[in-house]
Amino acid sequence: MTKTDTLPRYEVEAQNLSRQSENRIHDDQVARQFGFSGGLVPGVEVYAYACHVPVEIWGREWLERGSIECRFAKPVYDGHAVTVSAKPEGDAFAIRVESNGVLCANATAARIEQVSAPALASYPIRPLPVERPPADEVSLAPGLLLRTAERDMTPEDADWYLDGVRETDPVYRAERIVHPGRILRLCNTALMDNVVLGPWIHVGSKVQNVSAARIGDTLSVRARVAANYEKKGHRFVDLDALVIANDDRAVAHVLHTAIYRLRPPD
Repeated sequence: MTKTDTLPRYEVEAQNLSRQSENRIHDDQVARQFGFSGGLVPGVEVYAYACHVPVEIWGREWLERGSIECRFAKPVYDGHAVTVSAKPEGDAFAIRVESNGVLCANATAARIEQVSAPALASYPIRPLPVERPPADEVSLAPGLLLRTAERDMTPEDADWYLDGVRETDPVYRAERIVHPGRILRLCNTALMDNVVLGPWIHVGSKVQNVSAARIGDTLSVRARVAANYEKKGHRFVDLDALVIANDDRAVAHVLHTAIYRLRPPD
């Protein structure tokens, strides 16, 4: 079942790829106002580190029909060492992402024998808004179909991302496959392309891979708001997102969760 005879363990140095992002939670000064030690490494990149393990175990097969549910517990900081470990749980693997001796994220990854995705027609294309409204309970109302975010997966973009997450698995460059972290990053893009946000935090995602995205594909994210709710003073949004290649092939079905409005800092 696996490429290795021992339980996989992966070490990588984290890098904050979003220092210049519109989301200022990745800026040191702003993040400290909310009680963090510095700008947060994006959750999508922490997810990318976690994904190294199932790809090491199952190879390209996992990119085409694997699943992973990842939750972020504590922040990861730029330049800090990250360790990803796994242990079997039945047919799945429980994954731990740790930094500075702290559990930062946990995930469960599995290989699915038969995969299916929602019909593409149930996620129609909507042009992006001319002006984005502020993120609130109206602009992110449950059931609302968001406008379609779209990006070209160029070789330059692929190299930037693989270098940025310091990915060591050769499968991406050898087979011209888009990294799953880059795909999940598009779900952040979908949120930011639709509404104006203050500092916000991606807190978890549940992903079903349906096919491998390839360099040269144009990927679109078609998402609807699954839920909008308050918890411990934060305002959360769940997006039900379908990532589609070239308008004709599903790549991943994602439930993407974010705190879109943080409670005011003490």
